[in-house]
Amino acid sequence: MPQDAIPLLALNDGSDIPAVGFGTYKLNGQAGVAAMVGAIEAGYRLLDSAFNYENEGAVGEAVRRSGLARGDLRICSKLPGRRQHHAEAIATIEESLLRAGLDYYDLYLIHWPNPRQGLYVEAWRAMIEARERGLIRSIGVCNFLPEHLLTLERETGVLPSVNQIELHPYFPQDEQLAFNSAHGIATESWSPLGRGREIMDEPVVQQIAQRLGRSGGQVVLRWHVQRGAVPIPKSADPGRQRENLSLFDFELTPEDMQAIATLARPNGRLKGQDPATYEEF
Repeated sequence: MPQDAIPLLALNDGSDIPAVGFGTYKLNGQAGVAAMVGAIEAGYRLLDSAFNYENEGAVGEAVRRSGLARGDLRICSKLPGRRQHHAEAIATIEESLLRAGLDYYDLYLIHWPNPRQGLYVEAWRAMIEARERGLIRSIGVCNFLPEHLLTLERETGVLPSVNQIELHPYFPQDEQLAFNSAHGIATESWSPLGRGREIMDEPVVQQIAQRLGRSGGQVVLRWHVQRGAVPIPKSADPGRQRENLSLFDFELTPEDMQAIATLARPNGRLKGQDPATYEEF
């Protein structure tokens, strides 16, 4: 896919990210490297990893094997909950870079707020320091609720560039999406297609897909794009990788968007991971 076909979203710190990324969860070892290289060859320029995925080494190897200039890619990783004390956070960011063999990350995120631990502001100060040292270009968070984001702003004066949240048609996150946008925070969607094929096989999605000559997955991912969110789909299948990237030559109508909105569930979280109480280590 021509690179100019993938829009770039400006972040609040002056950098940017592509409007769709590639998830690397459970892509490990040589098979993981091959899948990531295939994704880069298909046209992905944003790769999303995490310290807890234990595949930062595979991500770094994929970057080197891709043959692309480092500046052409946006590489993201995440700080685990057990490393939120300041010194541990700095050492973990350094370790992430050593694992990947990279000089910097384009984006680094606090994986969960872990509010019962009460350390996410301390971790955020470490992230700010790491950015000032040039270890990270952009800093952000995952799964932060408005109250957590406002606490960061009040305590440090610095809002995240990105908030990566669970977001899919069963759990559309209207209020969180609006809050992020109003505060200049870009939203990334994890599990954008749900898990398995349940969302993609919904009759309303399939009806739209058949009318447009697209797959159910493309319809759902386009729904994210039109809502201003950056979906991070994952697939090791080359055909699916290309399909998930081909989102910018068609458009859903307002009626399509409203029809997909009917899939929302009162509590649509796939695993009940509420950031107000969930703890990740």
